[in-house]
Amino acid sequence: MVPDLSLSVEPLAHRHYHPAGRGSLGFRGVQSRTVPRRTTSITMLSRQNPGADGAAGTPLYLGIDFGTSGARYALIDRQGAIHSEGKRAYAPVGDAAAWASSWRAALFQLLDDIPPAHRPFISSISIDGTSATTLIVDSETGELLAGPFLYNESFPDALPAVESIAPANHTVCSASSTLCKLVSWWNTTGGAGGAGSAAVLMHQSDWLLWLLHGRYGVSDYNNALKVGYDPEADAYPSWLMSQPYAPMLPSVRAPGAPIAVVKDDVCSQYGLSKECVVCTGTTDSIAAFLAAGTTEPGRAVTSLGSTMAIKLVSEARVDDARFGVYSHRLDDTWLVGGASNTGGAVLRQLFTDGELVALSRRIDPAVASPLEYYPLPRKGERFPVSDPDMAPRLTTRTIRNPIFTDVLHDGSHHLQILTKNMLRFHRWPFHFFASEGCNHGPRATRSTCTASWSRSRESRPKGTTC
Repeated sequence: MVPDLSLSVEPLAHRHYHPAGRGSLGFRGVQSRTVPRRTTSITMLSRQNPGADGAAGTPLYLGIDFGTSGARYALIDRQGAIHSEGKRAYAPVGDAAAWASSWRAALFQLLDDIPPAHRPFISSISIDGTSATTLIVDSETGELLAGPFLYNESFPDALPAVESIAPANHTVCSASSTLCKLVSWWNTTGGAGGAGSAAVLMHQSDWLLWLLHGRYGVSDYNNALKVGYDPEADAYPSWLMSQPYAPMLPSVRAPGAPIAVVKDDVCSQYGLSKECVVCTGTTDSIAAFLAAGTTEPGRAVTSLGSTMAIKLVSEARVDDARFGVYSHRLDDTWLVGGASNTGGAVLRQLFTDGELVALSRRIDPAVASPLEYYPLPRKGERFPVSDPDMAPRLTTRTIRNPIFTDVLHDGSHHLQILTKNMLRFHRWPFHFFASEGCNHGPRATRSTCTASWSRSRESRPKGTTC
C-alpha cells in the first residue's frame, strides 16, 4: 500500500526564469547551428560487476525510469555497479486523471522494493519521465488542477495561438507539445482557472520528484524543451515570457542538478538518509540514450518500447516541427531525433503475450511481403511526421484471422510485417538528419529491443548493431 505522505510545498528561494534578453532563436523551416563549447559534462558509468553487493557504507545512487507502461529503478555505485533493481507496472486506470495516482503508487512501491539495508546509503535520487507529459498543480495546496496530459495527447485547438507567437516550425508548433497543452488549458479555463498565481506547470518527472522534496517550480532543460525553453541560450525566449501564463513556467536547471534533500516524512517512512539529495531529472528517451553508453557525434540510439524514439548525436542543432524533429542539449553536443507513436503498444493491442512469444520464434526475415502497414495504436503520429490525424494502416481482421487458423505460420508472417514496418524508421530519419544540418552521419546505431525483433532488421543501415 502506498503511504499517505504529506504534500507540503515550499517555494524555491530563487525562482528565476533565465530572462530571454540573452537572445531568442529565429527558426527557419529547418534550423541548424553548432552549439558553443560548454564546461559541463555527462559522466558515463561503466556497468561492471552487475549485482555486486558492495561494501557497507558505499554511497549509492538511485535512478527511477517512468516509461509509458511502467516504472523501474536501478541502484548503482560510483563505478556503475548495480546493487539492486526492480520494476512495477502501472495500476489500471479508468480515466486520464487517475494516471497521477497510478504513478504515485508506482513510485512509492519501488522505494519500498529497495532492500532496506541499501536505503541509508542512497546519496541522491533522480527520475526520468515521458517527454511532454504535463500536469497543472496548485502550488499552495498540492491539488492537481488539470491533467495529466499524456505525452501523445494532441491539442489542435491551441496550435493557432502557439503558432502566432512562436517562430515558424519551432518545436512547440506541434499539437502534442507541452506549450499547446498549457495554452489549451489556459484558454479553456479563462486564465488561471481560479487558482490565481498559485498554478504551476509540472512535467511528469518534475511532479514525481516534487513528491520527494516538496518544492515546486523547478525542472530541467530536457523536459522544458517542448514548453519553449531554449537550451542554447539557456533561457526562456522573450516571445514566451511576454505571455500571461509565463509565471506558471518552472525554473530550469541542468539535468541532475541538486534541488533539495528528501522530505522528513519520506526519509522516516523508507529509512533514507536525511542527507539524501533529490536532483532534477530528464526524459525517458534521453535516459535510454545515456544507458546505451555512447556520446560520440555520429552515434545513434533507437529505444523501442511501447513507443519508439530515435536519437542521433550531432555537433549541429536541427529542429523542425513539421517532421517532429527536435534537438536536446547534451553537454557540448545535441541529441537530434524524435519519438514515434508506433512501437510495442500496437502489438499488445493485436496479440497476446503468448502469441507474441510463439510467433516471434517463427519469423523468417527472408520472406518478403507486398503488404505495407503503418502500425499505430490509435489515430495520430508525432515522428517522422507530425500529424495528429494520421490513421493507422493495418486491418485487425487481416492480422488476427490467420492466428486462429495457423498461428505458427501466417500469424508470424503478419507479425514480421508489422515489426519490419516499425523498424524502417531506422533508415530514412538518418538521411533526413544528414541532409538538414547534422555534421556527422550515423556511424552506428544501438537499439534496445528483443532478439526476435532484431531478426527483422536485415535492411538496417550499414554499421547498425543491436
